[in-house]
Amino acid sequence: MKILIVSDTHRRDGNLTQVLDMVGQIDLLIHCGDVEGSEAFIKSIAGCPVHMVAGNNDFFTDLAQEEEFEIGKYRVWLTHGHHYYVSVGTEAILEEAESRGVDIVMFGHTHRPLIFTDPQTNVTAINPGSISYPRQEGRRPSYVLMELDREGNAHYHLSYL
Repeated sequence: MKILIVSDTHRRDGNLTQVLDMVGQIDLLIHCGDVEGSEAFIKSIAGCPVHMVAGNNDFFTDLAQEEEFEIGKYRVWLTHGHHYYVSVGTEAILEEAESRGVDIVMFGHTHRPLIFTDPQTNVTAINPGSISYPRQEGRRPSYVLMELDREGNAHYHLSYL
């Protein structure tokens, strides 16, 4: 199973279209928020099921603020992250993820990519960065490909345009 994880497109969807062309067929698209009105467009080009939440700039949307769902054997919590102070660190969001009993928390907001597994709780935090407005050193648009192998184990690949 191949899952594309993106965030913070901010209605600049050209890079997302490019990434979809590059990675080929995917089984699931996950958007961590700040779509700014492109919900229908993103769903139309994904070619697969889509999980998408509202971000702090998604003012006029029916998207949920958060969502929990399963990917294989993993329980996933999807949120934009701004309510959990992710701009100053991952402590609050990891604490909340542990209290929810999830295996993976996916979030955006910072425009900086991150893949981190907490050694104490074994919760994996994934932030794909921004595919449109990156803020990390080098400022390259980023996304994460998550793949489940034959045994159902997750592997994460941070990728750049």
